[in-house]
Amino acid sequence: MSTLRNQHTRPGPDAVERGSGSGRGPSFRPIVDLDSGAVVAVEIVVPVPRGLERADGSGRVASLSTEWLSSLVRSGVGAESPLPLILPLPSAALADRADLPSLAESALRRAGRRPRDVTLMLTPDLVDLPRERILAGVVGLRARGFRCGFGTAMARPDLVVEAAPFLIRLDPRLVSGIDGDQRNGGIVEGLTRIGRSGGVYALAAEVTRSEEVVRLRACGVRLGSGDFFADPGWRPGEKVTPVPEPTAAALDGSDAGPRVTEFMVPPVDFDAESTGGQVLEAFTGDTALNSVVLIDHQDKPIGVIDRTRFLLSVTGRYGHALHAKRPALRLAESPRTVPAWTSAIAALRVAGQDRERVYDDLIVTNPYGQCLGVVHVSDLIQSLSRR
Repeated sequence: MSTLRNQHTRPGPDAVERGSGSGRGPSFRPIVDLDSGAVVAVEIVVPVPRGLERADGSGRVASLSTEWLSSLVRSGVGAESPLPLILPLPSAALADRADLPSLAESALRRAGRRPRDVTLMLTPDLVDLPRERILAGVVGLRARGFRCGFGTAMARPDLVVEAAPFLIRLDPRLVSGIDGDQRNGGIVEGLTRIGRSGGVYALAAEVTRSEEVVRLRACGVRLGSGDFFADPGWRPGEKVTPVPEPTAAALDGSDAGPRVTEFMVPPVDFDAESTGGQVLEAFTGDTALNSVVLIDHQDKPIGVIDRTRFLLSVTGRYGHALHAKRPALRLAESPRTVPAWTSAIAALRVAGQDRERVYDDLIVTNPYGQCLGVVHVSDLIQSLSRR
């Protein structure tokens, strides 16, 4: 990260367009699910422009920081990439006298990105800010739908617990050689457990070897990035190095076989505010559609609507009048979710836990808890019965 040589120098209007004080353009880093090997997000990596490391209280740093983020999106993956983004946010912007969450939302929406698609990774100078300013800043950004990320080298565990960021980036010094260092393994496992208790996901930085991937998985880490997965010239849409398969000893014999993702189909999802009429249109427009998933502002499933039970409610006497213009969530049931790394056999066990909904679709989620797709239980039964 660049250093501010003159504390009284304000960034000019072209600072955002230059991209960084060093003149280097942005690079892209795939964020990989360590279980499935899928790319679940793209991180844009670039030095912070000079002048954005220290707020002067005028609101200028917050304004320029958000415009800089917008320029990063437009210069790289833009709106055409469906993957969530991780963007660097100068921590000083949290301390500026401006409505940072509102500025960030406005700037990124103009670049074609919704807040729920963006995680703002705060820069290491976070340690210089007062605790109350950090907490207030994270709460404000979260209220607008953004996610925030901290680095473990700049945030104490108690701050992580209290602020509950979306991500904690595990310091590369902990990740490097973790497969042969029991002390680092214990630290990573502890940090991961602390984060998981508060809904915080751990991201291992600078993974370089397959042995590190295996050890990180054993510690409960589900996300990783680094040269192991792709070289520095990687671009969104390109392939990444496959993750090593779990060893036979690490799997329960009853869970052997294909993963549930092999049977996954794309979901038909709606926002939680969608009406019964909109869901009805989806079902009438696709006679093969089994279910509709309702998602929140973070793309996490909050309800599922089964075709048969929904149509019985809506097409019955007064059904259309009662439900067409009201939220479809009123007719939704709790989603039955399975992580993407679940085996097909284990998914069938989940389906069998509720006798009244045995054949309802299962929802497959990524490490963020977001909806990846749906699985028809009948497909699992038919496929496994032939093995």
